[in-house]
Amino acid sequence: MSSIKQPPTEAAQRVSASDLYRAAFERLKNDEPQRLPKGTPISQNNVAKEAGSDPSALKKSRFPTLIAEIQKYVEAHLDDRPESAHQVRVSARKKNRSLRERMENVVQQRDHLASLLTEADATILELLDRVAELERTLPSPNVVPLGQRKKDR
Repeated sequence: MSSIKQPPTEAAQRVSASDLYRAAFERLKNDEPQRLPKGTPISQNNVAKEAGSDPSALKKSRFPTLIAEIQKYVEAHLDDRPESAHQVRVSARKKNRSLRERMENVVQQRDHLASLLTEADATILELLDRVAELERTLPSPNVVPLGQRKKDR
């Protein structure tokens, strides 16, 4: 390879930056990018990257119609875009967090109910002891049940 740069051919000189950006936009719309991986979402930065230029070069002040077309396309196809890997991770994290919070809530409820049950059991035992104590202090019954009285006669 020679280190001397040859002047661009006449055909290469005729292609404007606007044409390069427009062609890149069309390639991305058709999912046939040359520089970016297939499936790359369409954005102003990605159109510039696909055109082979720095994303800061595609400015609204220089290419207002193209930028408007890109923004209109992005808004129209907002629902068609698959979630990015980051968005998938964030939604999975939120789901896990909500499941974790629900688990913690259920554990707290279980612990609270177990403590209430233990208190109720203790109260029942105390009352049973009290009833037994009171029954022992009662005088002996002098009342005979009706069923036994008939048999005695």
